Formats: sequence, structure tokens, C-alpha cells
Amino acid sequence: MPNLADFIKELRWRGMIHDMTPGAEEQLAKQKTLGYIGFDPTAKSLHIGNLATVMLLVHLQRSGHQPIALVGGATGMVGDPSGKSAERNLLDEGTLRENQAGVRKQLEKFLDFDAAAENQAILVNNYDWFGKIGFLDFLRDAGKHLTVNYMMAKDSVKKRLETGLSFTEFSYQLLQGYDFYHLYQHHGVKLQMGGSDQWGNITTGTEFIRRKASGDAFALTAPLITKSDGTKFGKSESGNVWLDADMTSPYKFYQFWLNVADDDLSRLLRVFSLKSQEEVEALEQMPNPNEAKRALAEELTTRIHSTEDFENARVASTILFGNAALEKIRSIDEKTLLEVFEGLPQETISRSEYEATGSVVDLLSETTHQLVFKSKGEARRMIQQGGVSINKEKITSSDAEVNFPLLQGKYLLVQRGKKKHFLVRVEE
Repeated sequence: MPNLADFIKELRWRGMIHDMTPGAEEQLAKQKTLGYIGFDPTAKSLHIGNLATVMLLVHLQRSGHQPIALVGGATGMVGDPSGKSAERNLLDEGTLRENQAGVRKQLEKFLDFDAAAENQAILVNNYDWFGKIGFLDFLRDAGKHLTVNYMMAKDSVKKRLETGLSFTEFSYQLLQGYDFYHLYQHHGVKLQMGGSDQWGNITTGTEFIRRKASGDAFALTAPLITKSDGTKFGKSESGNVWLDADMTSPYKFYQFWLNVADDDLSRLLRVFSLKSQEEVEALEQMPNPNEAKRALAEELTTRIHSTEDFENARVASTILFGNAALEKIRSIDEKTLLEVFEGLPQETISRSEYEATGSVVDLLSETTHQLVFKSKGEARRMIQQGGVSINKEKITSSDAEVNFPLLQGKYLLVQRGKKKHFLVRVEE
């Protein structure tokens, strides 16, 4: 049986508490508490920056409390100024609804929405109540309870005054505060959580509930995840690392975790893994940090995508410098294969050129326009030294015929020496 008090205990050892309002720990220890986090559907997918706050809901449910995920169909039309240096583009209602559906699908991989569960997760959309409230009604019922002085004192507002802050963004904290009030009144929600940059918006909600409903509500925030060098976590060279496979492939997602900095590993294990404290500490003590990175990459790729996607990503990661067998390489889909080959020197030849090539020496020099070797003599010497492979199979004869099976019916992976790889594309 889960212990309600374990929630705060769990977050503490994982380093996932930045701030709590007074009384929050006592509330969470004494009774099952409904807690929520809001997600503005600004994209059709969450990214791994969002994943840190999703884990707050996961631990909340695992300890016996009830999680609510709020998808901001209304607030997503406005835009939160917290942590932003400029106002973002506003999305139309159709795009927001499409994004909401994508976010829900991803949350279902982390939270138990089964109605039979005692503490089933609940998904709500704030457009369902804001869509029914008129502007004048909102000013009368909500606007009068918080002063402009109170709202101006928030860091998210003060930091934007120099660069410019529209009334639309200025009103965001009032909308988020009203969300908390609505959930308090209609669902009995007493806790809102989020990243530390949300502290001002969340405490606006607790203050709103105190003033309008004379009620007690609580706030809890987690530290923002940053890299050891202080830069924002969750981005690769190509941008955000998304949870949607169409936006960030399982292979690239897997690779991201394999390539995290050693100095960041301990914190990432504690925040993103569901392994126990003993298991995490054992991984932290491994002499080779790559073992812990592989464990984290496997856990997250499997949970967010699937076991099959993880296995494909694992095999794909061994294609260039590992021992992946040819049959394994040929089983990988073309999209993943091209991601592995991304950045390799490449040359495209026609199928007729390929079929007319006399020997492997000709292929690796003249036919591929000196991609791999500048001359036939250079190719022969390297083959004689055992330094050439095609599709992971060593070439033992300079006179070998050109009848290599093409990967995905169109590619040859050529390896020269231990580390140099080349891709030959054979097109009709």
C-alpha cells in the first residue's frame, strides 16, 4: 500500500523540491490530496523539459494521491510570460485542439487514467470553463480579488517590463489563478505543482483561493533542469527533444540520453528514472558512467516509445562502431538508418553504374567518384591490409565482384579503417 507521506520523501531524495508553501507537507501527509499541473498545448507534443514536471504527477499518483493534468485550451491562446524574453505567437483554436489530443496521448503513458483506480488520473481542459465566462463577468468575479500591485510584484512580470509586456500576457497569472480556484471549487484540488519559474503564477492561485473562497491551498515547485554549464536542458543540436516519434525519432531520443554529460547524469537519473533510491545510487557508483547512461536511455525510450523502438534504437547505435550483424542492420527502417548515416560522406550513383562496375576496387574508387579512395592502388593496398568492409563484412579480395546486398534496396555502408565510414546511395 502506498504511503501518502512518501510523496515528499520521494521528491526530497530525488532533489525535486525547489519551494513549498507552508502547510503543504502536512496536508500531503494527512489525507489523499488532489494535485494538478497545467500544460499549455503550444505544440502537438510535450518535450523532455515538460517531462520533469510530468514526473511530479507520476510520483504523486504512485504515493496514493490523485493527479490532475490540466491542458490549457484557453490559456494556450494567451501565452505565459514566465521565462520568456518576448511574447510568443498565439495559436488558433483548431491547432490548439490538435495539440491537446497529442498531449493527452503522451500523458497516458505516464499516468493511470483507469476509472477503476482509486486515485485515477483526470484530464481537464480550462477552455471548458473559460469558454463560458464573459469578459465582464471575469473582470467582476476574478479581477477585483487581486490588485495590480500584487500582480506587478511577480518576477515573471518584472523581468518583462523592460522588453515590453502586453495586457494579454499580464493577465495570464490571473487566468492561471482562476484555474486553481475553479479546480478547488469543483474538484477539491488543494495543490498545484510546476517548475520553479511557475512559482509566481501558482501562488497567485493560492492567494486567489484565500481571498475569494477563504480556503487553504498549497504550492510546490521543482527546480528547473539545467545542464552543468548552466544552459537549458532538453535541447539537441536540432532543437527540442520531443516525446512524439514523428518530431524526435526513438533513435535520436535514445542517442540524446546516451550523450548527456557525465556531470549531469546523477541529477537526470534521480529526476527522470523510476528506479528506486538503491538502484539509482548503484548506477551512480558505477565506474563507467556509460553503463548508467545506457540504463537511463533504455528505461525512457521503452516507456515513452516501446520495447521494439528501444531495441531498434539500440541496434542502430551499434551500426557504425559496434558489432551489429548484417541481418540486424537490414531490419532497421530506412528513416532510422538515414539518421544513423546523417553526417557521413555520401555519394549517389545510378543502378546501371553499380551493376556495370567490374570489381570492388573499381566501386570504391572510380564508380563512387573517389569518395572512399583516390585511386585503385590505394583501394587495393587497404583491402590487402584488411581495412575495408562493406555492410559490416570485411572485403578479402581486390577482385571481389560487385554484388553486395543493398540495405533497404538502395544503400551501401563502406568502412575504411577503424573509424571512417561512407554511404553510397544507389538510385534507379
